Amino acid sequence: MGWDRHRLVAGRPCLLGGVRFEDCPVGPLGHSDGDAAAHAVVDALLGAAALGDIGRHFPDDDPAWAGADSLDLLARATALVRAAGWRVGNVDLTLILERPRIAPAAGRMRAALAGALGVGPEVVSIKATRGEGLGPEGRGECVTAMAVALLLPAARGAEGDPA
Repeated sequence: MGWDRHRLVAGRPCLLGGVRFEDCPVGPLGHSDGDAAAHAVVDALLGAAALGDIGRHFPDDDPAWAGADSLDLLARATALVRAAGWRVGNVDLTLILERPRIAPAAGRMRAALAGALGVGPEVVSIKATRGEGLGPEGRGECVTAMAVALLLPAARGAEGDPA
């Protein structure tokens, strides 16, 4: 399971799940591009493979990751997971925020995340809910992302026998 939260501030591009929401006046603040959706998926993958977390591999105090593309971080995390002998079975992502509206862009988000994961979009689920006026999400102050990833043993051998 992965979890991430980013403050939403004016003047930042609103980037979630690899999709830019042009009509949103606020965007996630972060050391990288702030894509909380991608960050939650990174943590879900790394955690499922017992490889630590996003901060271990892409620390926010390292200038090398300043402004980093979160889909690139996701692709790098996926490569680490594969090197450890796993493959992505599926990913389920839930976003909690007041704006932007996620449903119209969910298909593009699924495709973007799937591309970084090296899987088809049919194994990536995107859901969103509002804070209903409660907490920082409900006040429009932040976006919270929760992700669950299922990893399967990577196939081995010419016949694709599982490990």
